[in-house]
Amino acid sequence: MRSIAVLCSDESINAVIRSVCERFGGEFSPVFLSDKESFVQYLNYEFPEIDIVYHSDPEIDIGGAIEAIKDDPWLHFGGSIVIYDRGNEQALHGRLTGANIISLIHRSRLELYLFRVLAVLDQNRNILFQRDIHAILQSNLSGLFVIDNDPFDVTTYSNLLANFMYNSNLINLDQKENFYSAMVELLINAIEHGNCRISFEEKRQFLSTTPDILDLVREKNRDPEIGRKKVYLTYRIAPQASHFTIRDEGQGFDWREFAARENPSSDDFHGRGIMVARHYVGDLKYNDVGNEVSFEIQHAHHESNVVPGVFVNQEEVSFEDGETVFEQGESSSNLYYIISGKFEIIANGKSISTLTAADIFLGEMSFLLNNRRSATVVSRGRGVCIQISKEAFINAIKKRPHYGIFLARLLAQRLDQVHEITI
Repeated sequence: MRSIAVLCSDESINAVIRSVCERFGGEFSPVFLSDKESFVQYLNYEFPEIDIVYHSDPEIDIGGAIEAIKDDPWLHFGGSIVIYDRGNEQALHGRLTGANIISLIHRSRLELYLFRVLAVLDQNRNILFQRDIHAILQSNLSGLFVIDNDPFDVTTYSNLLANFMYNSNLINLDQKENFYSAMVELLINAIEHGNCRISFEEKRQFLSTTPDILDLVREKNRDPEIGRKKVYLTYRIAPQASHFTIRDEGQGFDWREFAARENPSSDDFHGRGIMVARHYVGDLKYNDVGNEVSFEIQHAHHESNVVPGVFVNQEEVSFEDGETVFEQGESSSNLYYIISGKFEIIANGKSISTLTAADIFLGEMSFLLNNRRSATVVSRGRGVCIQISKEAFINAIKKRPHYGIFLARLLAQRLDQVHEITI
């Protein structure tokens, strides 16, 4: 069972959320909270993988709750489903930059779309729960998303992938926003022009009288032949780069004419998605027919995207290739927050593992146990860490006690990993 923290004082919305979750047979368990303080406390101490926020709630300090999530994204990394009934989605997405958004849902479509989002999460849980999965990224992580012919699903899948790569420290915040924009453009193109066969002229005429092209897509989907078509998104996330392929079930198009354009005019819809995608991602390629496009994203190298605010004033230390961070048997008790680099863990002369920014800390065992170092740590390549004294961390825990719980869970995971290696 996966708990979902729900911040909402509107009982009619809560009833819909409860009903939708029940359709999954106990897989999702909503916990309803009606004020910012209890919501943030629940996030900090229970670490739910998903939360739902009613952004238009007049009774709750929603802005404060969102800022708390942004302030500690290294803890709140699962993702947020945001419900709204005021403003537009594009403006809301801009205000939420820095939070891990899974999906934005207008209240009027909550029952239908919340079910669809949870179904996506249930079927693709490996790409949501980022930090645990990143530990296995020394090998490739591959998968296939089969996307219904509805533009709503486009943002959900695009956010899942963007959040995964960002929280796994494979891309930075700018790359995350660029990747999301490119993925949305290419998936929308696959649905609009590929599966729905909407011509550029038809799109132009429709938008001259109706502001939302999604209404035309939904109109097209009333045709059963079009409505049952799918878009296939294949991903392969390797240590150095991520590769993506998008294929629709349409007849294709002559992409060569549009690929050469650099700056279409503001009222020209021809090739705009291709131009945007090419600007944000690398190695954009179409197949000959034009119903399949592929591209890649080069990764940042073992860098942390977020340093917790309570640690930013601590000493930053650099290690060159082959330099020892600390030796097995030493009595030093500093904790190290990994900003960048790779660090080999060696115990009794045997290499145990290699840690990167995704593993967050070095030296937490002796730090917690007040004991001598249980292993030697050597930098492999240049690395940068924040050195945290015991006094500084204790003061941090006094300010934010949930850090202590998080560190204890991290220690338990490390001990479990060591146990698996030694048996």
